[in-house]
Amino acid sequence: MQNPSAPQIFLASSSTYRRGLLDRFLDEYEAVSSEVDESNEQGLPPAELACHLARRKAETVSAKAPRALIIGADQLAVLDEQVLGKPGNHQRAVEQLMAASGKAVRFLTAVCILDPVTRTRYEHVDVTTVRFRDYDLRLVESYLRHDEPYDCAGSFKIEGAGFVLFESVDTDDPTALIGLPMIWVAGRLLQLGYLLP
Repeated sequence: MQNPSAPQIFLASSSTYRRGLLDRFLDEYEAVSSEVDESNEQGLPPAELACHLARRKAETVSAKAPRALIIGADQLAVLDEQVLGKPGNHQRAVEQLMAASGKAVRFLTAVCILDPVTRTRYEHVDVTTVRFRDYDLRLVESYLRHDEPYDCAGSFKIEGAGFVLFESVDTDDPTALIGLPMIWVAGRLLQLGYLLP
């Protein structure tokens, strides 16, 4: 439920995972692809890059809908200070998961909310650390056939069977691993006058 006087909400993302999270408590919003170049030409460190991309996505959509409240987000998986992109295919997913075996991967989930009423920008980064089990290629192949997580940074779906690869997850917000830290997002929307169920 939304306060009738509150601006319309736009999610600057085409991610089905982020939409699924917002669907849990928002009845009305619009998802719009930001089509932002996600390359790191400036050589920013991972946390800064995640914030930069979330901000760019929000600002790009805000230019098209200046009276709307915009939620932009980006997530990076970082292993040994190297950013793991979305694998895109089976072989790259195998390589990512085998490299993560027995190691910890940090997931940086950045959010940028642009409030059109006060012209204020709110930003947040959630850091979730996933420790992966020691596993072999057989488990990796079996898992990838099951979930096909080729559009997911880090090559797994926590919404699916990705947990079979985990030893532990350290986070302040379990939804962040899916793509949006909803505890922070919900808190900010409440402060901005949105009535949530």
